[in-house]
Amino acid sequence: MKTSNSLMNVITRLGALCKALAAGLFSAKALPMVALLAAVNIAWAAEIVIWHGYRGQEKDALEKVARMFEAAYPDSGITIKTLAVPYDAYADKITAAVPRGKGPDIFIFAQDRLGGWVETGNTVEPIDFYLDDETLDMLLPGMIEAMTYQDSVYGLPLNFKSIALIYNKDIIDTPPQTSGELVDLAEQHTDQAIGKFGLAYSYNNFFYHAALFNGFGAAVFDADGNPTLASPEAVDSLDLMMEWYKQDGVLPAEPSSALVNSLFNSGKAAIVFDGPWFIGEVADSVNYGIAVLPTLDEADGAPMRPWLTIEGAYISAGSQHKEDSYEVLKYLVGINAGEVLAVEGRQLHTNTAVYDLAAVADDPVLAGFRKQLDTAVAMPNLAEMTLVWSPVTTAMNTIVKGGATPTDAMQRAQESVEKDIAALRKGR
Repeated sequence: MKTSNSLMNVITRLGALCKALAAGLFSAKALPMVALLAAVNIAWAAEIVIWHGYRGQEKDALEKVARMFEAAYPDSGITIKTLAVPYDAYADKITAAVPRGKGPDIFIFAQDRLGGWVETGNTVEPIDFYLDDETLDMLLPGMIEAMTYQDSVYGLPLNFKSIALIYNKDIIDTPPQTSGELVDLAEQHTDQAIGKFGLAYSYNNFFYHAALFNGFGAAVFDADGNPTLASPEAVDSLDLMMEWYKQDGVLPAEPSSALVNSLFNSGKAAIVFDGPWFIGEVADSVNYGIAVLPTLDEADGAPMRPWLTIEGAYISAGSQHKEDSYEVLKYLVGINAGEVLAVEGRQLHTNTAVYDLAAVADDPVLAGFRKQLDTAVAMPNLAEMTLVWSPVTTAMNTIVKGGATPTDAMQRAQESVEKDIAALRKGR
């Protein structure tokens, strides 16, 4: 490990003790060696506090990894304290506490807030100085880019999530590989009179719709960071979604996450589009499988490309233990931690070698969502991304429920986001 603040504290403390002894302030007999060693140990010790939003298996796995680190490096003097923060208040707590030096040494969060925290300042510490090729080579392709903002790296990617195709194997023998096959299968298993649907997902939620949006080649921002929400490709993606809903009739109305879960568990939805978080809600009686989302016949065979959210582990700008914190980050993305976080925590870890482990490669959930990574699109980490959700959510609801055309609704969303971005950039 690099020379750290803790080591400097040890040197300073020892120097002060030596000067006191030389000056005769107290005799060597008055300062037993045990007390001297205790003083050194106190100075050397560094408690690294980690904030996270995990519950259940994820929380238990992270705590186990913390103890593994301490056991692996007993002479480092580093101990780890993990603190679960209620997720609804988590992002706001980071924004409020960390710049004032009141937060943790490390916090774990998805990449979509990164740009905003960097722009605000005094929140996230750049880690370019610490990075080495060995660490970078551990990671799956595209992961470190999500932790990069304006050419600086601000965290190590810890796990990733995206939606994929989840199907009832007692209803569907072979998952569809194209949108044409998807609609054909969905129509065969739809009977609206009894509330049965071939396909269910939260299609009025932009996070879920992004699989079509990105698949058609639409983008939230252009290369200069300007919004492009009303592009022809964006409109085409919404036209297809509405065709599935209105013309083909294979999607339920009011597609809440609770409804999707209920339909799938009761055998009234043959296929759903959802993420690894959905699996924990699937009833034990459901025989399910996971497959890659289909390609789009309507977009020249391009794949559906869902949003990829990548949780990073970041060092707080105000941490007094930055170098020790980086050693913890590096351990978190290593193979030993990765195996525990994947197998026991049920996370899709970012370490490439984790997917060669038998316990992971033979796991249908982990292996299934890993395959979707190849066509997923990392959610933008620009500060402006937080301004997109509300206008686009409004637009999609007016399309689905209010009868607005995709062109008109997305144009209004575009204008709203442009206005908000202009105000944001003016205030910088």
